[in-house]
Amino acid sequence: MEGAAAAAGGNSKGSGLGGLFGVGGGVGGPGYSHADLAGVPLTGMSPLSPYLNVDPRYLIQDTDEFILPTGASKTRGRFELAFFTIGGCCMTGAAFGALNGLRLGLKDTQSMAWSKPRNVQILNMVTRQGALWANTLGSLALLYSAFGVVIEKTRGAEDDLNTVAAGTMTGMLYKST
Repeated sequence: MEGAAAAAGGNSKGSGLGGLFGVGGGVGGPGYSHADLAGVPLTGMSPLSPYLNVDPRYLIQDTDEFILPTGASKTRGRFELAFFTIGGCCMTGAAFGALNGLRLGLKDTQSMAWSKPRNVQILNMVTRQGALWANTLGSLALLYSAFGVVIEKTRGAEDDLNTVAAGTMTGMLYKST
């Protein structure tokens, strides 16, 4: 095949899609080398791309990615984690409540034929149970997070004792009614 292409006056390195993507030289002539690309000397460097003229030493990341205020810790405190805890518990409660509502709705309406009233009753049960569970778990997470932050600020320490105390106080207050 190479002989036929050379005899026909074509490019001996190949053509077609391979030439388009730089495999075998292509139709446009010989491929570029890194050394003579646009006349830019690339001594002592290994470029990331033939189109970028960037010294790779500038791309090395030897410091932290974020700028923190002076004296700030690199981990999140209990107050910052409280928002994630409360939101996660609300979403989890809504999901479990919806599944429980679907189960209860199907069980309560199994004597009815599939119709619009049955669908509405099931949907009402899903919505009611989802909201109930989301409210309950969100309230528990709010109490737990608030107790945890107050205990941490009072004691001035971050340890497992704060977690145990916050959980205990949350359970006691929730069941005190």
